[in-house]
Amino acid sequence: MRIPLAAAIGMFFTALYFLAAIFAPLLAPYGYDEVVSSGFWDPPSAEFLLGTDGIGRDLLSRMIYGGRTTIFVATAATILSFTTGSVLGFLAAVAGGWVDQLLSRFVDLLMSIPSLIFALVVLSVMPVTLPVLIVVMGLLDSTRVFRLSRAVAVDIEVMDYVEAARLRGEKTAWIIFREILPNALSPLVAEMGLRFIFMVLFVSTLSFLGLGIQPPQADWGGIVKENAEGIVYGAPAALMPAFAIATLAISVNLVADWILNRTTSLKGGRG
Repeated sequence: MRIPLAAAIGMFFTALYFLAAIFAPLLAPYGYDEVVSSGFWDPPSAEFLLGTDGIGRDLLSRMIYGGRTTIFVATAATILSFTTGSVLGFLAAVAGGWVDQLLSRFVDLLMSIPSLIFALVVLSVMPVTLPVLIVVMGLLDSTRVFRLSRAVAVDIEVMDYVEAARLRGEKTAWIIFREILPNALSPLVAEMGLRFIFMVLFVSTLSFLGLGIQPPQADWGGIVKENAEGIVYGAPAALMPAFAIATLAISVNLVADWILNRTTSLKGGRG
């Protein structure tokens, strides 16, 4: 199988970021909240490869630990989003009738409210912890996954092999997980990459606005906020996490596009 250059580059940088997140304690030269310099926004040097931040912490260590937090939260929220959205979407398509109408109209109601505003309202009245952040992000994004999975399942649900399963007397759970899910994986896997990118941008935006990852923990959006004033003094500390967010988003998008292009969706299904 020949992998296009763009997809190979995307895989390389995606793997690099994920490996750095997994092995953060081994790679980071200092602790994420350890003050190692008496100065602030020190330039890059042999001791501090990316310089220091506004209070003298090693920026490379903050970036590594920040990537770990950002990727963990985005991955967990994406898994929750797809688990909830796809199961409910498949259920709506298979059950039909009032179940479909109830779930679809409820999702339409949630989608009518901008996700960022909804999250800001919820997080402003709740303790901002990692579990709360993951649940809020995952459930809000599950509405998009619901729409996609329901649309895919509606097409699969009329296939002959699904009708044969019904005639055999199979239960709804069997039809969803053994007949529909295997044939819906291609578009869902491709969409998962795009939703992961959205989660990275979402958690970074929340942290930049002060309602995401709370100090002294690090994440890329929070590091941008912490060092934004340094731009006035010519310090690049705020630009480095922004560059990391952009390169991770582009890399995952390249891989997702390649997966989408090489998969055929719903042509004949499985027998």
